[in-house]
Amino acid sequence: MALNNTYDARLVQQETAVGAGVQILLLALLGSAIGLGPAGWLTGLVFAIATWALLSLALHRSGLRSFGPANRVTLGRATLVGGVTALVADSFQSSPPVTLFVGLTAVALILDGVDGKVARRTGTSTALGARFDMEVDAFLILVLSVYVSMSLGPWVLLIGAMRYGFVAAARVWPWLNAPLPPSTARKTVAALQGVFLLLAASGYLPYAATFAVAAAALAALVWSFGRDIMWLYRTSRTERVSVAEVRELVAS
Repeated sequence: MALNNTYDARLVQQETAVGAGVQILLLALLGSAIGLGPAGWLTGLVFAIATWALLSLALHRSGLRSFGPANRVTLGRATLVGGVTALVADSFQSSPPVTLFVGLTAVALILDGVDGKVARRTGTSTALGARFDMEVDAFLILVLSVYVSMSLGPWVLLIGAMRYGFVAAARVWPWLNAPLPPSTARKTVAALQGVFLLLAASGYLPYAATFAVAAAALAALVWSFGRDIMWLYRTSRTERVSVAEVRELVAS
């Protein structure tokens, strides 16, 4: 049994390595197609290595014996995000072809709705898979906000940085780590961020419309995070009051 576990673990690690290899192949294709510069190559390689290392570590800690079809879809999406990241890094020197940039980003956004369905239909939903999916989403939003900020201003960075700011705040205020109830509104706002930022990044809209789309994305995100934070605060406050009342009863 130990040999089988070891064998399965190696297969799982091999899949992450294949993902890194596909990422490098995509960078090579981008390099041959548009002449990807040093910044794009370096950023893309760092993304590939970091994704492989972090995912391998997470898989080792989780003890999963199978990578699963849904995680394969997410890994493919992460590869596309790595390509988008390379294009954005390269855009500081020269703008990427709009069709290529929009195409890679659009496919990555469409696949966001696929991995979850695959996980549910195959019965392979895991906490690691959900976290992997969320991190890929968050990083794509961050990268897109960086790109859009170059034309609209640094305020757009708030869209990409908000989730990471929330995670950082949760280290200071642990009550932010409490589970949230399911919310269709939250999922809708999260899904629209990528769509709105892609519209803003595409260059297809006039400046005023581009500004309005990005501002709408930020306003929706602030509302969503604000609502969740208030719910978490009220819940934690109620729990603290309940604990204090129990203690008073015990003491009396």
